[in-house]
Amino acid sequence: MNYGELRFKIMDILKERGISKNRICKDLDIPRANFNRYCRNDFQRVDALLVCKLCSYLDIGVGDLIEYRPAGTDNE
Repeated sequence: MNYGELRFKIMDILKERGISKNRICKDLDIPRANFNRYCRNDFQRVDALLVCKLCSYLDIGVGDLIEYRPAGTDNE
């Protein structure tokens, strides 16, 4: 059964704020390969510590960072 999916809006936020992937990975001590998977929405599990780091760094809420897309919606 398809329950939908979670999508990270990291790339939109970084572009909007002019923050590079290199900068955020360095500042938050996040391995670039792991971060890239989240940027591509290519992940199986969500790392709660990563979500907390990103929300704190970007001064946003979880809902600003992650969205739920129900099954059957257009997945861009």
